[in-house]
Amino acid sequence: MNVSDAGRRDGGIGAAKIDAATLDVYGKYTLPQILSEQAKRLGPGHIAIREKAYGIWQTVNWEEYFRCVRRTALGLLGLGVRRRDSVAIVMNNHPEWLFSELAAQAVGCVTVNLFTSSIADELAEALKRFQPAVVVVQDQEQVDKLLETRPRLEFVKTVVYVDPTGMRTYRGNPWLASFRELLERGDALEREKPQLFPSELWRGRPEDVAVMIQTSGTTGLPKLAMLSHRNFTAMARKWIEATPIGIGSNWLSITPPAWIVDQIWGVGITLMGGLTMNFPETAETIEADFREIGPDVIVSSSRFWEDLASKIRVKMADAGFVKRKLFEAAERVGHKAVDAEAAKETPTAALRAMRRIASALVFRPLLDRVGCLGITSAYTGGHPISPEVIRFFRACGLNLKQCYGLTEAGGIFQVQPDGEVKPETVGKALPGTDVKIAEDQEVLVKSLSNFTGYYKDYKATEEAFRDGWLRTGDAGYFDGDGHLVIIGRKEEIIRNKSGAAFSPDFIETRLKFSPYIKEAVIFGEGRPYISAFINIDMGNVGNWAEERMIPYTTYTDLSQQPQVEELILGEVRAVNERLPDYMRIRKFLLLYKMLDADDEELTRTGKVRRRFVYGLYVNLIEAMYKNVPSLEVKSQVRYRDGQVGKIETTVKILDVS
Repeated sequence: MNVSDAGRRDGGIGAAKIDAATLDVYGKYTLPQILSEQAKRLGPGHIAIREKAYGIWQTVNWEEYFRCVRRTALGLLGLGVRRRDSVAIVMNNHPEWLFSELAAQAVGCVTVNLFTSSIADELAEALKRFQPAVVVVQDQEQVDKLLETRPRLEFVKTVVYVDPTGMRTYRGNPWLASFRELLERGDALEREKPQLFPSELWRGRPEDVAVMIQTSGTTGLPKLAMLSHRNFTAMARKWIEATPIGIGSNWLSITPPAWIVDQIWGVGITLMGGLTMNFPETAETIEADFREIGPDVIVSSSRFWEDLASKIRVKMADAGFVKRKLFEAAERVGHKAVDAEAAKETPTAALRAMRRIASALVFRPLLDRVGCLGITSAYTGGHPISPEVIRFFRACGLNLKQCYGLTEAGGIFQVQPDGEVKPETVGKALPGTDVKIAEDQEVLVKSLSNFTGYYKDYKATEEAFRDGWLRTGDAGYFDGDGHLVIIGRKEEIIRNKSGAAFSPDFIETRLKFSPYIKEAVIFGEGRPYISAFINIDMGNVGNWAEERMIPYTTYTDLSQQPQVEELILGEVRAVNERLPDYMRIRKFLLLYKMLDADDEELTRTGKVRRRFVYGLYVNLIEAMYKNVPSLEVKSQVRYRDGQVGKIETTVKILDVS
C-alpha cells in the first residue's frame, strides 16, 4: 500500500491517507473484500476497532477484525443462510454489528438494520417485508419481542443474540442461538471446508446490493432503499478525499446502525480509509469517552447538537455571576469572529488576540468538559438545524458544519467547506457529485452513490428519478457564493390564507434553539396566522422549576404550570422578533405529552410525522384558531412495553400577541 508523504502517524489531522490508486482498486471491490485487503495491508499493527466495556478500552486490529467476520460468515452458512438471503440486525453500537453485517455480505446476503427502540409489532411488520433467514439481535429485550410475535415470523430460521445476560432460562429453545455458538459453528465449518469462505467472499460483485435501509417514513410506511457496494465505496471516497482524515483517524459511533450516517461512516468510510471505529460503553458515558478517545471527526443529528447547546446554556445561566459574565463576554468575541468568517473578512489583530484569550479562559475548558475538545471536524445532518446553533458552537471554537444528504443519495453529499462556513446553508457538493435546482425549486442530485432503487417497489423507484437525476423531495436554491440553501420538504412548503409561502421546519428549528423547547410543530396551511405545538424540555425546564421552588409531578403537570407557560411565552416572542411578520407565531399550546415514535408521531430518527400529528390532534389545532382559552382533552399514550395509558387534562391556548 502506498501512503501519502503528508503524515506517517496513526490518527488525527495529517494522518497518512490511502492513496488514489488504492482507492481506485477498492472501488471495484465489495465491502468485505475491502476488509480482506485492509487486513493484509494494515495488519496487526493498526487498530481497527475500540470498544469500551466495564470501563476498559478493548482493541481489535485489522487482522482480528477480518478473522471475526470470517468466523461469523461461516457460522451463518452453518445456520443454512445462502446467497441472496437477507439478514436482519437489531443492535446498538457494538462491534458485533459490524461483524454480522460484513459477514452476511461476504456470503452474498443483503443486510437490513432495524432500530432497537422498535416495539414488538413494529419490528415484526418490518421483518415481514423482506423475510430474513436470520435475525441478529442485541439482547434479551429484542429476543422477547421476536418470541412475542413468532407466529408471524415463520420465515426466520434462527435468532442470534449477542448479550447472554438474562438468557439462561431460554436455553434449549432451538430457535435461539448465542453469538458464541454462532462463532463455534463457523470454526467447525472452516475445519471441514477451509476453502468455503474465500470462495464465497470473492464471488461478490460491487454492483450487488449490500444493505437495505428504511427511509424516514415521515409521510407513511417507510420504504426500503437498496444500496450497492459501489454506492458505499463511491460515497466513502468523496469523504476520504475531501476531509482531513486518514489511517487511524478516530470515528466515534454514536448514531444508530439503522441510520445511513453510521452505515456510510462506520462501514464504508472506516473500511476504505483505514479509520479506527470507536464504540462508547453507554449513552451515559459518551462525554467521558469523547475525552478519552479524542475523536477527529463526528457526524450526529441536529437533535444531538441542539440538546448539547441547551445543556451548556442552562449550565452557564445557573453559574455564578463572575463565571456567567466571563462566558457572555467570550461568546460575544466568538460571534464577532464567526461573523467575520462568514463575511470573508480578515479579523483584526485585536479580535484575534481576544479570541485566543476567550479560547484559553473559557472555550477550551468548556469543550473539554463536554468531551469535544479533540474534535477537529464536526458535522450535523438528518434534519435542518437552526443557524444559531451552528453560530453558537463555532463561536465556542468547535468546527461544526451543516451538511445535507439523504438515504437514497447514499448519505451526505453536500457540506460546508472549511473557511466558507455560512450557518444558514448546507455548503457545496462533495467531489464527484452534481447538484442542480429544478424549475419547481426541487433539489436534484446525480452521483455514483445514488441508490439502486426501492425494494419491490418499481413505481416508487421510477418516480424517484427525473432524467437520471435523483429527486430529493426538498426545495432549495443556490446563494451568490454557490452554497445550497434548503427551504424545506417540497411537499411541506405551505401557504397561509393570504398566499404567503413558508417552511414549518424553518420556524421549528429556531424554536428548538431554546434550551427549554424540545420539539415544536408548526401549523398554518390556509390559516390567517401561524400556530404551534410545543414540547418543553423536561430536564432543563424541570431544573429551572426546581430552582424556583415550583412543585410538579409529571411532564403534564410541569407543562401546565403558569410560570412555565410564561417562560415559554418569552422564548416564542424572542423567536418572533427574528422572523418576518407573516411567519410569526400568534398562538401556541404546550402539548400535554412528549411526541413519541411509539405513538407514530415521530420517526425512529426523531423527525415529525406531520400527517399523523395533524390527524391525531385535529381538535387541538382547530382550538388554536377559535376564540377559546382552553380545551379539555382525553387521550392515551403507548409505552415501549405495549401498555397503553390514559391522560385527562386541560390544555391552555396561549396568545403571543
